[in-house]
Amino acid sequence: MKRLGPFVLEPRLAPSRAAVLGVSLGAVILALLLASVVFYGYGRNPWQAYVQIGRGVFGSWPSFSEVLRRAIPLILCGVGLTLAFKAQFWNIGAEGQLLAGAVAATGVALFLPVPEVWRLPLMFLSGFLAGGIWAVLPALLRVKFAVNDVISTLMLNYIMIYIVEWLVHGPWKGPTMRGFAYTDAFPMSARLSYLPQTRVHWLTLALGIGAALVAAVLLARTRFGYEVRVVGQSTEAARYAGINFTAVFALVMLLSGGLAGLAGVGEVAGIHWRLRSPAHISMGYGYTAIIVAWLARGSPLAAIFTALLFGLIFAAGDYMKTALNLPFQITGVFNGLILFCLISFDILMFWRVRLSKREKAWIGQAGSSAR
Repeated sequence: MKRLGPFVLEPRLAPSRAAVLGVSLGAVILALLLASVVFYGYGRNPWQAYVQIGRGVFGSWPSFSEVLRRAIPLILCGVGLTLAFKAQFWNIGAEGQLLAGAVAATGVALFLPVPEVWRLPLMFLSGFLAGGIWAVLPALLRVKFAVNDVISTLMLNYIMIYIVEWLVHGPWKGPTMRGFAYTDAFPMSARLSYLPQTRVHWLTLALGIGAALVAAVLLARTRFGYEVRVVGQSTEAARYAGINFTAVFALVMLLSGGLAGLAGVGEVAGIHWRLRSPAHISMGYGYTAIIVAWLARGSPLAAIFTALLFGLIFAAGDYMKTALNLPFQITGVFNGLILFCLISFDILMFWRVRLSKREKAWIGQAGSSAR
């Protein structure tokens, strides 16, 4: 028990689902309230702005479909990060792993002579492997050389960004392109189909939802899931149980990075139909997915819904840029505020806040005097 001014903090041995949901929802609401200051800064009434954004985003099926489109890479990256975070491996490299998958898919689409029917399956397979291998590297660095996983995964993002920049400005720049940094367009056999009246590439969306279901079963019902949970809860207990740390971290990061790689395949095969500069392939999806996984609290299934929340924020950013004449970068402000509030509210999951007995007595006496 700790005292904080007039309040007393009592530890929770195990936070209930209601406590987790309440704290997370409270953090998001507070972040949206704080974001109102941004609207005031641009001379907009926050309430009217939120109402207008809601009408614009939810006003029609094509408009709402943009929420789904933006959520697809967030679901895949977010589910992968929940696996890594469950093992207490802090994978901050989903952005680079997404780009690695995009590069591998582009190589198959443009340069690998295969039958058309095999092109898309090979693009997804190569994208998964490229993202996974890029993620396994920091896992091996941590196990073999005790390299900090936050630093290594973050630095690999920049390496992959420069690899993509080099490719689209150099050897892979399309010969039909003039003055633009991107490859030639993919053939029709390397493009994903959409849901009607949308740009939602349904195959990648199905892969994301399927990955969340498989990951949930994997964590809850398999020996590997048990080993991941033990490693995440106590390294000493895992060592005592004889768990192979190298195998667990390598497989977790292969899956985590592989799912981010699939997100990269979806972006180049479903949206752009070519490899472009990193800022166009990913709108910071790999970084936003960190907040998606954090808000999901280690649940792959919950990551679907938190990804939809941030898909809504990205779609709202598009709407604010066109209809409200506000910069798209406001979405970064929203994302940052949500992450800040989530971290700040984390204490409420493990500590129950109540008034001290002395304060309660004082309030009771004040109430009696008033009567």
